[in-house]
Amino acid sequence: MSLSVDLTVPREAFDVRAAFEVPAGRVLGIVGPNGAGKSSVLAAIAGLVDATGAIRLGDTDLHARLADRRGIGLVFQDFLLFPHLTVRDNVAFAARVSGGGRAAARAKADPWLTRFDLTELAQRHPNALSGGQAQRVALARALAAEPAVLLLDEPMASLDVEIRDAVRADLTRHLREFGGPAVVVTHDREDVAALCDEVLVLERGAVVQHGALAELAAAPATPWVARFTGR
Repeated sequence: MSLSVDLTVPREAFDVRAAFEVPAGRVLGIVGPNGAGKSSVLAAIAGLVDATGAIRLGDTDLHARLADRRGIGLVFQDFLLFPHLTVRDNVAFAARVSGGGRAAARAKADPWLTRFDLTELAQRHPNALSGGQAQRVALARALAAEPAVLLLDEPMASLDVEIRDAVRADLTRHLREFGGPAVVVTHDREDVAALCDEVLVLERGAVVQHGALAELAAAPATPWVARFTGR
């Protein structure tokens, strides 16, 4: 099912307006200058900030649902793992919230630990993880909830430069395996090139260009797009 978005997010300096569609199995990158409203769009889709307009997944109106009923997995820039929980219990969190007991929740988490190569880290706490390991835990936790839509806010920003290429390749593989629509906010052209099928550019709350990265590079609509694409 496709994710269809046509929303306005009110902010003090300016409103953020964005309209786009992300088919199942595709990844949309949202880029733009700092403060352009990129993360506001993600937060509105997830139901974390007030917005007007439409957010639909297929025929389902997500906008009418509370945040925890939208079926959305969200990976934050700083991952926001629960510091008092082990890796296993972080990944098992969604099953616990849905009403399962601890043993059943952990059993549901175990296949995700295997898939993300986290089994040997299962008893560690977040403060004992590297940046790349923490990102894998955050992504496993989001996917363990079996979301219909996946949102990632600056997924590489907290990682050391030395490991970004390897982690980016790993994240690309997991996004391709996800199968649903995904949206990635980033400031990095390399992230867009590796992760995203299309790019939507926001500047001061308005969409100024939308298309494949090569299309943007061939005919940048603004000076910022030209700098971002290396023109």
